[in-house]
Amino acid sequence: MRKRQPPPAPGGLLIAHLADLHLGFRQHFRQTAQGINQREADVAQAFRRTLDAVIGARPDVVLIAGDLFHSVRPANPAILDAFNQLRRLRDALPDAPVVIVAGDHDTPRSVETGTILRLFEAIPGVSVVVHEARRLVFESLDLSVLAVPWAAVGADPRPPLLPEGKIRHQVLLLHGELAGLPREYDPAEYGTPTLELSELHVDEWSYVALGHYHVARQMAPTAWYAGSMEYVSRNPWGELKQEAALGRGGQKGWLLVRLGGRASVEFQPVPLARRHIDLPPIAAAGMDAAALGSAVARQVAAVKGGIDHQIVRQLAYDVPRLVARELDPVAIREYKTRALHFLVDLRRPEPRRQVGVGGTGDGRARTLADIVSDYLERRTPSPGVDRAQLVALGRRYMEQVERDPGVATVAVGAEAGT
Repeated sequence: MRKRQPPPAPGGLLIAHLADLHLGFRQHFRQTAQGINQREADVAQAFRRTLDAVIGARPDVVLIAGDLFHSVRPANPAILDAFNQLRRLRDALPDAPVVIVAGDHDTPRSVETGTILRLFEAIPGVSVVVHEARRLVFESLDLSVLAVPWAAVGADPRPPLLPEGKIRHQVLLLHGELAGLPREYDPAEYGTPTLELSELHVDEWSYVALGHYHVARQMAPTAWYAGSMEYVSRNPWGELKQEAALGRGGQKGWLLVRLGGRASVEFQPVPLARRHIDLPPIAAAGMDAAALGSAVARQVAAVKGGIDHQIVRQLAYDVPRLVARELDPVAIREYKTRALHFLVDLRRPEPRRQVGVGGTGDGRARTLADIVSDYLERRTPSPGVDRAQLVALGRRYMEQVERDPGVATVAVGAEAGT
């Protein structure tokens, strides 16, 4: 039985801080018996379980810090389920207002384009902020919320991120990217607007509720990213590593915040439908296909609880092309059948050759990033394109491809305007 949360201190305020729900997210090819993408169903289940926990905690206000949906135009089942779940939340907590800001996934490219988030304003007690920052005051709670959506973070000029008035509880709710975040799990797109932590004036707020970054992380004593409620990034393996470094490996959830006196923030994990299992990487130099296959089999057999219905990655380094081609396909198919998804990520040896055309002078081949940078330095850019910016963008994407080709997204031309 879930332990009941203690009530807030007299005169205090209890906040449920959620973010990055990404309802409607789809991945892999398995479907439920009802014909729904299995990962979409997992994300919807995580949302329901989160709201169950929020209702049990009985907060005074619920803040959703952006990316309620995974796309600007989600499928009808995701919209209907979100509407029903938010209405269930309000029925259970009729005195607790709900504030939603639009994230980058919720925000249409054009201001004139409608957004499905407006639908939820039909639910009494739900406030939605899409394009411009808006300050909401809840006098009965002695609470002021400055709600700053993704579009407002990228506006020029940005709205001043400062509290106003003599309200006791001053909260900043914002969906945005803080500069310097470790983003190996899902590198920010080129041109993403960033904020310096100093721009938030965290010491002047009772609490700063952040969304956009998918790992629950404290940025200042009273400023937190809640993280996502499921693994919905392009590289969940990087997320797992960052969560493990913070002592929350394999955990997703939301934040329960107590204001009044000394503020406190508690991470509330939510049970997930399945695990993401990153098997220990294999150093495969010198192995033939049979030896590599045996190494993979040992790793799979050692997984506690098995790989059935889980999402699994096996990374192996220094695997020549010939060894990769000769790896037993029958065994790999068996793993793929058992797991929801089984990724065999084989990395080829670092190329080395004698000094000559294209060499670096120390026996190593030139990197892909070096080759692309040299080409872009010589190429005449299109009108209006900054050469230095184009070269830096090309190098960054090529380094990403070399570092992790399984998750790299190469969009140099589209982003640079060429």
